[in-house]
Amino acid sequence: MAKRTAWGQPMVSVTVFVEGGSRGDLATSCRKGFRRFFENVGLKGHMPSVVSCGSRKDAYDRFCVALSDSREGEIPLLLVDSEELVPAHSAPWPHLRSRDCWDRPEGAQREQAHLMVQCMESWFFADISALQRFFGTGFKSPPKRDDIENIPKQDVLNGLATASRNSRKGQYHKGRHSFDILAQIDPEKVIECSPYAKQLVETLKKLLTPA
Repeated sequence: MAKRTAWGQPMVSVTVFVEGGSRGDLATSCRKGFRRFFENVGLKGHMPSVVSCGSRKDAYDRFCVALSDSREGEIPLLLVDSEELVPAHSAPWPHLRSRDCWDRPEGAQREQAHLMVQCMESWFFADISALQRFFGTGFKSPPKRDDIENIPKQDVLNGLATASRNSRKGQYHKGRHSFDILAQIDPEKVIECSPYAKQLVETLKKLLTPA
């Protein structure tokens, strides 16, 4: 009997269309960072594919195309920054409709849209020790936060820049540093602090683990 996903389809593949890493080395770094994050959360051996899409809109557009072209067992997921605070218990599709005027495509399930709240870098604040190891000498650790989704996006970015300004690796730069840090943070710490990250991980495990 063929293995089947939690949605009752034959297990074939899950593809995550993610914001970030538009081209070249940056796209490669983006894919590697997310793959390592997913491996570290316990998906090694049952991994999704990761497609780095550049902008949020490009990620949404590529997700829509993949959804319309998908065959049985091919399940695309969308993963983008929320860019701002998401009201408690609000699902991703309503947020994307309200903020970006992105309609939930015909045939898309509730579980096929996911958010990094308020941005990918918010996840870093769940694992300050990983930031310390990455930046090395001169890094001034920001305060640990258990409510990382409540930190405004600009405060997250400013906090990283300030903390790393005099570090061995220099001031935080999204292109040079972001996906290397993603590969090194502890996903378990992230999902403890981020309900939306937990939803993403639980969805992947549900889809990629044979029923």
